Amino acid sequence: MITLHHLNNSRSQRVLWLMEELELEYTIKHYTRDPKTGRAPTSLKSVHPLGRSPVIEHKENIIAETGAIIEYIIEAHGNGKLIPKSGTQEYYNYIHFLHYGEGSAMFPLLLSMYSSYLGDAAAPLAPIISNEMKTHFDYIEYHLTGHDYFAGDELTGADFQMIFPLEAAKSHGRLLGYSACIEFVDKMQARPAYLRALTKGGHYDYGPKNYDK
Repeated sequence: MITLHHLNNSRSQRVLWLMEELELEYTIKHYTRDPKTGRAPTSLKSVHPLGRSPVIEHKENIIAETGAIIEYIIEAHGNGKLIPKSGTQEYYNYIHFLHYGEGSAMFPLLLSMYSSYLGDAAAPLAPIISNEMKTHFDYIEYHLTGHDYFAGDELTGADFQMIFPLEAAKSHGRLLGYSACIEFVDKMQARPAYLRALTKGGHYDYGPKNYDK
């Protein structure tokens, strides 16, 4: 059985959704952010040296990093689900967006978050960050305009990875005018497995508004 070390209000929510979508049996060990700093508790470092979430334990394996966790769970428990056939264009899109979600797509969002702590000192960075965000959201919007999901016409692991940068952007008003991106977020957030994961995961700022858990 998989144990998920889950931090509230974090990217770990995607892993909960994945396991609910696959209808797996799993256990959750909950961790709560420091109310003053918003940081993860130091107790997570006893699980993995990086002290971050998500982390999963399965048999003798301890896996960190969301993309690696998604790949591991789909390989170990997916039974052929949530991954396109190797060698197809859908498969190459799957690999691309599985890595893009925590790489290029998250970079300007993180820059925006961290620079906000600098106040006026961050002003020179603002146009650079805005341009980077536009580049990435234009790219994602163009892709989703021609696809129901990130790797074709069916749900795959890439969609679990890509939901967080889009949810974060939407919650901060960054998706105005990006109708395909908004439609994707709304569609994923309406899935029964997603809603079950919300119930189990605890407080999550980026989920659907007015959702009664």
